[in-house]
Amino acid sequence: MARKKTDKIVFENVEVLDAGAKGVSVAKAEDGKVIFIPNVVPGDVVDVQTFKKRKSYYEGKAVTFHKLSDKRVEPVCEHFGACGGCKWQNMGYEFQLGYKHQEVENNLKRIGKIQLPDFEPILGSEKQFFYRNKMEFSFSNARWLTDAEIQSGEELGRENALGFHIPKMWDKILDIKKCYLQQDPSNAIRNEIRDFANENGLEFYNPRENTGLLRTLMIRTASTGEIMVLIQFFKENKKQREMLLDFLKNRFPEITSLQYVINSKLNDTIYDQKVICYNGRDYILEEMEGLQFSINAKSFYQTNSEQAYELYSITRDFAGLTGEELVYDLYTGTGTIAQFVSKKAKKVIGVEAVPEAIADAKVNAERNNITNCEFFVGDMKNVFNDDFIAQHGQPDVIITDPPRDGMHKDVVAQILKIAPEKVVYVSCNSATQARDLALMDEMYKVTRVRPVDMFPQTHHVENVVLLEKR
Repeated sequence: MARKKTDKIVFENVEVLDAGAKGVSVAKAEDGKVIFIPNVVPGDVVDVQTFKKRKSYYEGKAVTFHKLSDKRVEPVCEHFGACGGCKWQNMGYEFQLGYKHQEVENNLKRIGKIQLPDFEPILGSEKQFFYRNKMEFSFSNARWLTDAEIQSGEELGRENALGFHIPKMWDKILDIKKCYLQQDPSNAIRNEIRDFANENGLEFYNPRENTGLLRTLMIRTASTGEIMVLIQFFKENKKQREMLLDFLKNRFPEITSLQYVINSKLNDTIYDQKVICYNGRDYILEEMEGLQFSINAKSFYQTNSEQAYELYSITRDFAGLTGEELVYDLYTGTGTIAQFVSKKAKKVIGVEAVPEAIADAKVNAERNNITNCEFFVGDMKNVFNDDFIAQHGQPDVIITDPPRDGMHKDVVAQILKIAPEKVVYVSCNSATQARDLALMDEMYKVTRVRPVDMFPQTHHVENVVLLEKR
């Protein structure tokens, strides 16, 4: 039954049916429209108050719970519900894996509309918390008050915050006390920076007025135990900057790389900024199967180190290398997959658009004494052409790991033109992967599929597909 409440519809006794895209769950209204609801679990029965109505769907929030799903677990994090990070923390991990597997299967079947083999079971992550190796936090001079805080009736100041952006709000920061995503000493470093800054009168950033000193904090940890901390300052104040950096250097001697940026731009991306090393070295070392990879402040590296190893192992297994193959690794990033498979290949050619990533790849290959990898910079759709193939050889296997948008249609066309025996397609977005697989279907048959969970407590899922020439 539906009723009106201050011009917003309330649907009563609605059963949550499925876990939908972007971490929200899905129910059906009496009029047949879909309702998207956050912070509920399939199997919950709830009253939903809508706050947005569209032609084919509503968006709403659960205001009353009549029945709790048997898929539910108690979230461990006190910030769950306010922070948009771990939207599935209230769902048992085995059910999370089931819905991720289902999403990949649905996308490949409905969007791809291609013949598929039986899927191999999704590979879950051994660590379900404290698995991320990179976290970014923002400073704000006016913290976000949660619904619970506002309803408490207590006198609450809008003091400084160091934490995460509230979803869909670019200028609102939720103060984070304990985050379950990155291993210690991540929480201690963040909390002590906040406390020290407050005690010493360091100004937190105001994004609306572009004022203040402290802007963002990045912490990177590695499986080797090394730690990088980078603080972004909005302006230079040598005395206060050195006071904070010296405090960190002395309080946390385990920090391998202590760096900073002075950025007075309107946005806080650091990729066009000069990163200055204050103490230690300007990189940390990650290790995988005896290989070492240097990670600097701007490097891309899979954010779940342990599970990245599993993802790359599956990729290498799907490629079925014998030591005689010429392999092309498209969208190679810092060349991690290329180097990981190199000992089973005759030669690996890596291509990537970001010059800094290719510089990292070359340094890492040299560090690892790998001589059968070559790396080239260029926009994939432009560089991966007939001249490039003529110069570097006809690949036997192509490994491709594109960004969320998938492969450019010209890249797909070039793969079809040169027709390697196998293509291993690693994707963080099975919808765009399905689109690309459909384009390749005439020449290639999908023979293996295996989803991999890199991000427990979230809806994100990676997928590895093996295509073999028909």
